[in-house]
Amino acid sequence: MPTEPRHTESGLPVEPVYGPEALAGWDARTRLGSPGEYPFTRGVYPTMYTGRPWTVRQYAGFGTAAESNARYRQLIAHGTTGLSVAFDLPTQMGYDSDAPLAHGEVGKVGVAVDSVEDMAVLFDGIPLGEVSTSMTINAPAALLLLLYRLVGEAQGVAPAALTGTVQNDVLKEYIARGTYIFPPAPSLRLVADVFRYCRAEIPRWNTISISGYHMAEAGADPAQEIAFTLANGIAYVRCALAAGMAVDEFAPRLSFFFVARTTLLEEVAKFRAARRIWARTMRETFGARDPRSQMLRFHTQTAGVQLTAQQPEVNLVRVTVQALAAVLGGTQSLHTNSFDEAIALPTEKSARLALRTQQVLAHESDVTATVDPFAGSYAVESMTEELETAALGLMAKVEELGGAVAAIERGWQKAEIERTAYRVQQETDAGRRTVVGVNRFRLDREEPYRPLRVDPAIEQRQAERLARLRADRDRSAVDRGLSALRRAAEGTENVLPPMREALAARATVGEVCDALRQVWGTHTPVERF
Repeated sequence: MPTEPRHTESGLPVEPVYGPEALAGWDARTRLGSPGEYPFTRGVYPTMYTGRPWTVRQYAGFGTAAESNARYRQLIAHGTTGLSVAFDLPTQMGYDSDAPLAHGEVGKVGVAVDSVEDMAVLFDGIPLGEVSTSMTINAPAALLLLLYRLVGEAQGVAPAALTGTVQNDVLKEYIARGTYIFPPAPSLRLVADVFRYCRAEIPRWNTISISGYHMAEAGADPAQEIAFTLANGIAYVRCALAAGMAVDEFAPRLSFFFVARTTLLEEVAKFRAARRIWARTMRETFGARDPRSQMLRFHTQTAGVQLTAQQPEVNLVRVTVQALAAVLGGTQSLHTNSFDEAIALPTEKSARLALRTQQVLAHESDVTATVDPFAGSYAVESMTEELETAALGLMAKVEELGGAVAAIERGWQKAEIERTAYRVQQETDAGRRTVVGVNRFRLDREEPYRPLRVDPAIEQRQAERLARLRADRDRSAVDRGLSALRRAAEGTENVLPPMREALAARATVGEVCDALRQVWGTHTPVERF
């Protein structure tokens, strides 16, 4: 009997057999090039992992700064080469832990950081001149970056020596996550201010991590993930150019953040297509001449949305396949999810197992022995071509709507992703899409599991810390700093210098964000599709 045709996550047909005809008329020199050379299909560096593996960057943060600091020390002791900070929802939304809207969320999905004192505790005993840190923070990204700088200076580390990444990608918040604060226009201004500030003050810092991950977690398929992420990237480039920066001054510090799913072949093709599209966009559309401006460098996280609460140990297998897809796709850094994340915060043991997954791939497998092992694969190269075509079609639609910001304001990307998510859920519910342990291969009774829980008393302890901070600080210095920040926000000067002064005077995250809310207002989404 003939088998039912298979399709990729993006809806593209998968052929049972691929042969030379799949690449008929295909010029490998222009489509592939060599590793480390334009259009970077085969990777952004000539040697890739044959010189050294990707950066092992485990995402962590929960409860208080002291608890997260202990977890970071454990990860470093077990071999993590880069930290990645998760912040709780109040911090992400620019509220202090004692704000009424923060009630019940303090320390739940990340660490609570209210002031420079919390940031100092978070990195106590961790030399910021030696460790690379990524911070998953968007609307208040400038604040957390400045707090990190202040802690580095207190450790005696010059800002020019600090390395890491701040996500700072607010456009995807309007599309997929919802942790925005200000309307799009002032949010983009804040992004450009971070670009300018870091160029002058923190030159080794990656000023943005343009994220497709969260869109994928909301339901975007691989073609949508590429298209909407790169369209947002184009919007940021235009924003920086409009602010008076030259493309080769800021583009080398742009980075990206993608998901890795269990559909290994399509994921490898996705990363190859994304690199090629971005290289051509930067060279042909924006006239970038520095090869570093044309490189799409990216961090990858395994797909949290594919983890299941049922039979959670099976997630170890899923994460391994996803991590292998990221590595074969040429990622620059990688976070592997813990198997219990569909249930609760990872335990120390599960976080260590996630780290060991990367170490096995890096040191026991042969995927680091040769650069770009999938090059020339009929299946992967064909999928790359088809994904590139599909993504370019979606990017053209975004341009027709006036660019990423205009399309966001119309709710177009969000509606497209929601349609895809609904289709996938229908397929899963109907059994047309297999999810092991959920709609097939189920157990009659799940084994008990004891997850890590955050102590609800954290909220009260954070409130007490805030009360002591407000009582001990120089209130007039805080008021002067916040007033200067408001004046900068009302005008056109860079808001980061006065923001730094306010934070150094121990203004809180909520107070700084409130000062900007008073000038810029807040964003209210409009559902139009």
